[in-house]
Amino acid sequence: MHIVVVGINFRTAPVEIRERFAFFEQDMPRAIAELKETKSILEGVIVATCNRTEIYAVVDRENLCSHYITNFIERWFQIPKEQFIKHLYMYEHNKAVEHLFRVTSGLDSMVVGETQILGQVRDAFLLSQSLKATGTFFNTLFKQAITLAKKAHSETSIGENPVSVSYAAVELGKRIFGMYAGKTVMIIGAGKMSELTVKHLYANGASRVIVVNRTFERALELAEKFNGIACPAEEMVERLDQVDIVISSTGAPGYVLTREQLQPILQKRKSRPLFMMDIAVPRDLDPDIGDLPNVYLYDIDDLEAIVATSLQERRKEAAKIDKMIESELLVFEQWTKTLGVSPVIEALQSKANEIHEETMGSLLKKLPELDEREIKIIRKLTKSMVNQMLRDPILRVKEMAGERHGEEALELFTKLFALEDTLDEQEQAAVMVQAKEIKAAELAEVERAFEEKTPVFGLKPAEALVRP
Repeated sequence: MHIVVVGINFRTAPVEIRERFAFFEQDMPRAIAELKETKSILEGVIVATCNRTEIYAVVDRENLCSHYITNFIERWFQIPKEQFIKHLYMYEHNKAVEHLFRVTSGLDSMVVGETQILGQVRDAFLLSQSLKATGTFFNTLFKQAITLAKKAHSETSIGENPVSVSYAAVELGKRIFGMYAGKTVMIIGAGKMSELTVKHLYANGASRVIVVNRTFERALELAEKFNGIACPAEEMVERLDQVDIVISSTGAPGYVLTREQLQPILQKRKSRPLFMMDIAVPRDLDPDIGDLPNVYLYDIDDLEAIVATSLQERRKEAAKIDKMIESELLVFEQWTKTLGVSPVIEALQSKANEIHEETMGSLLKKLPELDEREIKIIRKLTKSMVNQMLRDPILRVKEMAGERHGEEALELFTKLFALEDTLDEQEQAAVMVQAKEIKAAELAEVERAFEEKTPVFGLKPAEALVRP
């Protein structure tokens, strides 16, 4: 088993590239299911935010894992891999685990130490888990990453300085207007990012906020929190002649405002400057809007310079989190090393139980006069002897499995106790169980196809049912 992550982020690709690889919320269950069906991928989680798209996978073929994942990306987005391969990064084994820890803790974010990514990683993991796309490795790894991130933010001061994407957007606006006193701001979108933006705007003196959202009730809910004005999406364009600043952050798949929509409004504005900040990925605002006179359009990548100047204190705290990550890496590495010991211990216990049962059977034949109470006492005492004899070897093999040459130690332990045959029997039993599950799943698929009268295995339903 191998852990790998393949991704694209704000460091490796500009927003015009990243937005082409955005997974939309409504499509995520289908995407995860398709990822799980991809060859060699045993477990999978997709983390998709405005600054990154990352695919985490447990694979059974180390050398070909990146090939299968890039093929999945190519299929899903219908974009030839030649157009995006140079923007991808890949980490394997401990590097992949370390990357997840850094991402979840906010150390790999544009805004170092931001906490929103923790919720996004947690939601991505829980979705994959609910869809049965995670197993032993990721159920342990992602829970450890989430716990680490919570600890990092509670035990350091990394989140104390107010730096976030929304904060940076508001700071960028100051470069145009100085202060927001007397300015009217339009917020497009009513999610968490929009709410944070409104808070920063009010803190900087904005006197009037108009909230636009596809769902008017949500716009009304956010507007009421800040004594703002809720605006139906269909009235957005005509309201633009009243505003000085537009900040957009929606999950829409296309532009919510185009150059053609905005151009007629500029005549009513009479050369008043319009500052527009697009912090969505994919972008909400048509890039051609930036060519219009007196319009100042910025996207999320323009925030990087603003953020960099505000992060000196956070970087000091980030060094403390790096130390935490080093410790957690050792913990996870230790855990993975001990995974291989479980089948060996089970084999030892199974062999000991067989010997115990055979000995008890022989004893009962030689002492047929024993009553039920005497048999019960003898069985209990002899079982206790077996367990005591096994206790120290089991403790020692667990310790050895976590050491540097753990695999060699397990192999030697297996030979010393002659457990090869028992391990083979266990593996064959597991294969038989898996085969039965696959057979049951195939049969269920055939029955479902017959009921729905849809082709299966390339055959018509009636033919499928008699397929040998």
